[in-house]
Parts: sequence; structure tokens; C-alpha cells
Amino acid sequence: MSTTSSTPPTPSKSVTARALSVLGAFSALTPKLNLSQISRATGLPVATVFRLAGELEEGGFLQRDGSNFYSLGIKLWEMGLLTPVHGRLREIAMPFLLNLQYRTRETVQLAVLDGLDAVYVEKLTSEVGVPIQSRIGSRIPLHATAVGQVLLAYADSSLIDQVVDSPLTKYTDETITSKRALLRELSNVRDRGYAYSASEYLNGAVAIAAPVFVNGKIEAATGVVNYDNRADIEECYSSLLEACTGFSARLEELKKSGQSY
Repeated sequence: MSTTSSTPPTPSKSVTARALSVLGAFSALTPKLNLSQISRATGLPVATVFRLAGELEEGGFLQRDGSNFYSLGIKLWEMGLLTPVHGRLREIAMPFLLNLQYRTRETVQLAVLDGLDAVYVEKLTSEVGVPIQSRIGSRIPLHATAVGQVLLAYADSSLIDQVVDSPLTKYTDETITSKRALLRELSNVRDRGYAYSASEYLNGAVAIAAPVFVNGKIEAATGVVNYDNRADIEECYSSLLEACTGFSARLEELKKSGQSY
């Protein structure tokens, strides 16, 4: 007598979902991948990846070099410029970021919250090289970076609970990895109005960051970072505060007038 399983079969991914998983295999840490690497990252057969990559390349969403390594194509870059975060918000922020970078002579960051991560949407660099983890578009942890701690400190309590109750990845010996210590640090951020981070995500990186509010709600975080253990980074706070205050005021003006950003 035959038996039937009580568990329904798992539906296969749609073509769209598989194509998106191929695009999602690329990141700041893995900007170039061959077919085998994409296959391992997505769990799709190499033959399927080969077909999807060819179609995505034809549409300009992927590009392939002479060594048969793929990277994201110009079409995605063009589409990315249309997103509010990438376009209007960066455009509004730029005068304040440029002035901040001129006054501090350090690398300046603009980050926003996305899920359980922070994402760099703009970065003005000093003459010192910037690590790949800190480039525009990179996702960074909320608990281990100055901009991340600012975004988390002023986030909804439900998000704070979700982050602190999750395993806190250790990136360096200085990373905060306990719930109690992180909650204490977030309280410190709110008390003093800015976050300070030293070698918590990258060894040698010292940063401060402050919130950009719109009508009392955090919209973004702006940070100043040095990658060579600058001891007096907090001396940049007055310039940082001026930039955040001006940026906040401009966003509030736009919102009051009904303009989107």
C-alpha cells in the first residue's frame, strides 16, 4: 500500500527569484565572481547560473571580463541613482558633508538604517585609503560601528531588542559582544548625543558619529572616521554637530514644504 507525505513539496524558485539571487551574490566583499562561485553562493546549478548570467549580461545587469568573471553592470548603477537614498538624500547632504570633510580633514560618512544593518550611502575620503568594508554601498553592523550605534540608539525599542537579543558578531578584540554592554553604550550615545568607536569593527579605525533628525525621528547618521588610531577624534564633534544640525534643518524645510527626498 502506498503512502503519501503529509508535507507538501517545496515549490521551486521562480525565474525572477533565481535571477535576483544571482545578483544578490555580489557584494562589496565579493564584487567579482565566476560561474562556480555564483553557483555556490546561490545554491543554483552551474547550468542554471550560466543561462541566467547570460541573460542578465545581455540586459546590462551584469558584465563579464576576459577571464569570465562577472560583476554588476551599468544598468544597475543607473537604476541605483533613481533610488531616494542614493539620489536626493545624498544630494541634499553633500554640501554639509563637504564642509565637514574640509574642516576635519578626515573621512566623512553618511549611513542609513536598512533592516538590521547600516548601509553607507555616501563617503568622502581623506588621502588615506579606505578599507573595502567601508565603501559606499557596504553593509555594516549596528553594534560595532559609530554610525551603526547612533542609528540603533535612536531606533524603535523593538529593533533595539531584536539586535541586542541576537548574537553579536565579534570583529576585533574591542567589539561589544554582550547585551548588557551594548545597552549601556546605547544609553551613553543618547546621553552625550554622539557615538564613539575605537577599533570595534576594523583595527585602527576610530570614529565619532551623530544623528540626523527630521521632526524628532532619526533619518540618517553622519560620522567622522580616522583609520590610523587618531587619539583626539572627538575634537571633531563641534564640526560634526554643525553638519548634522544643518542637514536636519534642510530636510525639515523640504518636508514642511511638501517636497520629497
